[in-house]
This record gives sequence, structure tokens and C-alpha cells, in this order.
Amino acid sequence: MIDKSEKIDLYRDTSVRYLGYANEVGEAFRPLIPKSIVWLSYIISSGYVLADTMDKGYRVYKIDQSPQKTKRVVLSTTDTLLWQSFASVIIPGLTINRICMLVQYAQKRTSSLGLKNPWIPTIIGLVSIPFIIHPIDYAVEETMNVTYRKWIGHYSKLESNKFEDDK
Repeated sequence: MIDKSEKIDLYRDTSVRYLGYANEVGEAFRPLIPKSIVWLSYIISSGYVLADTMDKGYRVYKIDQSPQKTKRVVLSTTDTLLWQSFASVIIPGLTINRICMLVQYAQKRTSSLGLKNPWIPTIIGLVSIPFIIHPIDYAVEETMNVTYRKWIGHYSKLESNKFEDDK
């Protein structure tokens, strides 16, 4: 649930967030479509990741007037790129790919013809998407807080909220 005292982040708090999951849709359809279309879904997700990265960097660039401006822009964009890469592309893509693979594995071992339908892995993969978004986002956020952000001493989301309030 979004705290109303915080500004809404277009890329993480709205339905635009689902663009980052285009590759999961591609992964869910992998058993039924050409691999080139799966790769196209990764291009859409990557575009979303880059749009959020540029947006976060631009916000800091536009608002920050301190001598540390360049450093903060670099840290903000790096933080966003890492977060989005893991939370939108790498971990979800691997998760949906493995879910579909496990369903296909189970299908090969079943004797029920009804469960051998080639659409079943795709349907299960698609249905899984809404259930994995928030746990993955949370896990990536917390992992970055205790690793990367701790190591560099920069918490991008906190700073971007501070800068956004100054608009």
C-alpha cells in the first residue's frame, strides 16, 4: 500500500509498472511463440527500465543544485538501473521461465491428456505475474538497502522523494 504522504512514482506505483513485466508475458508464451517474439518482449521491458532510469536521473539533475550534483545523478541513475534490472527483468524473467518449465515437466509425466494442453504453461505463467511483482520488488529493495546502497552510502528512493517535494 502506498503511503499518501509520499509522491506516487509513475514507474513503480502505477500500472506503468507492468511494462517492466512485458518479458514475463514473453516468457509465459515461450512454449507457443517464436523466440524472436520473446526477445521483443525483453526489448519492451528494457525500454521501461531505461525510461525509469533516465527519469530518476533527470529529476535529481533538475532539482539538485549542490556541488555533489553530478555524483548524485550518477548514483541515482545507477541505483535505478540496478533495481529495475533485477526487479523487472532478471528475477521475474527467470521466475516465470522456471514456472513454465516446471509445468511442462509435470505435463510430460502425466497420463491425463487434458493436462497436456500446450496452453497450460502459458496460462499458469500469466496468472503468476501479479503474484510475483510485489514480493520481488520488496526483496530487491531490501537486498539493495543492505548491499549496494549501504556500500555506496546512497539511498536513491529517499533522495528522489526529497527532491520531488522541492518541485
